[in-house]
Amino acid sequence: MGRIQVSIKAQGGKTLGEISIPCNLDRIETALLAAMIESVDRVGPYDAEIKIVDIVDLRIEKIKKIVNRAVEILKSWRREKTPDLKEILKRIEDLMRVPEPVNYGPENLPAGPGVDESDTLIIVEGRADVINLLRYGYKNVIALGGAKRVPNTIKELSAKKKSILLVDGDHGGDLVLREALRSIKVDYVARAPPNREVEDLTGKELEEVLSKAQPVFEYLESLLKQGNKDVHALIESQKKLHGVVKEVVEESFTIPASIVEVVKSLQGTLEAVLYSKEWREVKRIPVRDLVNEISNAEKDSIYAVVLDGIITQRLLDVSSEKNVKIIIGARIGKVEFKSPELVILTFSELL
Repeated sequence: MGRIQVSIKAQGGKTLGEISIPCNLDRIETALLAAMIESVDRVGPYDAEIKIVDIVDLRIEKIKKIVNRAVEILKSWRREKTPDLKEILKRIEDLMRVPEPVNYGPENLPAGPGVDESDTLIIVEGRADVINLLRYGYKNVIALGGAKRVPNTIKELSAKKKSILLVDGDHGGDLVLREALRSIKVDYVARAPPNREVEDLTGKELEEVLSKAQPVFEYLESLLKQGNKDVHALIESQKKLHGVVKEVVEESFTIPASIVEVVKSLQGTLEAVLYSKEWREVKRIPVRDLVNEISNAEKDSIYAVVLDGIITQRLLDVSSEKNVKIIIGARIGKVEFKSPELVILTFSELL
């Protein structure tokens, strides 16, 4: 709402007035406001009647004035310097028209016309995202096309070009992001603001989101710090796709005979024992407190863990973060990823 102006005058024992209300609402909201104003039947202690005289879209009026002035300017030019007005309007219309996505590759993926020419590829979720980026001049964009699996065309393009994965800021974006990170080489990750979709972003918002794109390994490390599951597997996938070969240094270790006796004594207790690198007992705690204990420990302060319980993915994740080297448990649960530096054993393998 803008500044409301009221002009009044007395006439025949009555007070007449004119109210001007500028606003930036849409048609439905404006009509609702007008109806609400007409429902006013008292002003202070006096009866009153308000009627809507006119609703004027000032933007249309301004455009009319601009067009009329443009015509006057064109008429004032010398004939030989004056191009045809229809030609000018058509040229303006052509410039304002949003380019239609092209069909790219054997999968006919929605894409911009600049995919082949650019050395950078912006990968988005769907056709509507491509159209929105084209509207703001991003022509090196291609969509996954809604496929459950990442199309081979995008796998081949991302292997040759620098790729930016741009996804929605909702749960659907999370799913697309994880599937893409498992399947294609991604150099940077960019996300729409929380609960926003790429297809709805303005040009300024797109520019800001893309300028804040994070290097993929930096992004994955941030997820790891937040305690997200399966991030280790995504990191390993990206390392392979980027051709990063991790040098694994084999470390020999010997489990003291005394630990076998500890394993025997732990059975049925639901307790865990933490050890230093010299196999000195650091702490003995209930298994239910083990994950929190390791999470709060200093890095490299725990060398081995023996527990009368199940070795879980969560336990492996926090142990990897703290550089734990050996975990010995009653049995192994559902594990999707284990760091190569971490050794896991079961009681049955020692007894």
